[in-house]
Amino acid sequence: MKPKRVVVPMLVVALAVAVAASALAAASTTPPRHAYPPTKTVLLPASKPKPRRHVNAALVRRLRGTVWRWQAVMGTRRAYLAAPLHTPRALRYWRQQARAISRLAARPPHKSGWLCIHHFEGSWADGGDPYWGGLQMDRGFMRAYAPRVLLRRGWANRWTSLEQMWVAERAHRSGRGYTPWPNTARYCGLL
Repeated sequence: MKPKRVVVPMLVVALAVAVAASALAAASTTPPRHAYPPTKTVLLPASKPKPRRHVNAALVRRLRGTVWRWQAVMGTRRAYLAAPLHTPRALRYWRQQARAISRLAARPPHKSGWLCIHHFEGSWADGGDPYWGGLQMDRGFMRAYAPRVLLRRGWANRWTSLEQMWVAERAHRSGRGYTPWPNTARYCGLL
């Protein structure tokens, strides 16, 4: 056999194998990143943060003051909240406290007894010396049983009827009962 006839087909086969190998190698490698066009970043509309609810701190202060005043008048412990006054949590808390304390304040424990005594005593706004108010309290009685919150406003004739009843209730709780009104309490059947 002639060497030229063997060499040429072998070269053709070798060339075909090389082309096939390079085609396979090219197909199996990952394409470079820059081969594709860059993707466009689509900006979605920014979601608006929830609007912060504006709370009037002066309103919360007023509610808190009302609660504290009634707690002083009734002789109960003072309520506290650590949250700042301008937060919705503080507004919710002090509103709830104000509702609860006003319900309690409207019903003194011996209200019917105090109303009966008032019926035989004076007007709620009676300012005649030496006794004041609807339950006719004297200075010593008021100084002993009225909280400073009420005494700053003057004598009993300047207090509301509920405030006068709560001062009398504080005296009742201290052990005096209805004895500061001996005749009237007897008329009402309380002694």
